[in-house]
Amino acid sequence: MTTPSTPTQESKNTDATTVTLSKPIQRGDTTIKQVTLIKPNAGALRGVNLLNVMQVDVNALITLLPRVTDPALIENEVLALDPDDLFSLGSEVATFLLPSDVKSQFMTP
Repeated sequence: MTTPSTPTQESKNTDATTVTLSKPIQRGDTTIKQVTLIKPNAGALRGVNLLNVMQVDVNALITLLPRVTDPALIENEVLALDPDDLFSLGSEVATFLLPSDVKSQFMTP
């Protein structure tokens, strides 16, 4: 049984968050167990429908995730992601796009 993907906020940095993958990605001799998402800027969002990103649309994520991940995932790696990992990454990216006042309403303890 795999552990569900879990996002962890990096030391109060709202411009990046790390997601632990439930099914690590094998890249050659390297195993990628965690992916850091960087808040997308306008350049990273070019050609992507923001509503589709907010709805965690698979095609939008296939385009966007290689632009905002560290290590940078390639398209084939995004295509091969476990569905719960894809959803975890997508929902974290969607959270970046929320206005600050909306985020503060549901992210405060």
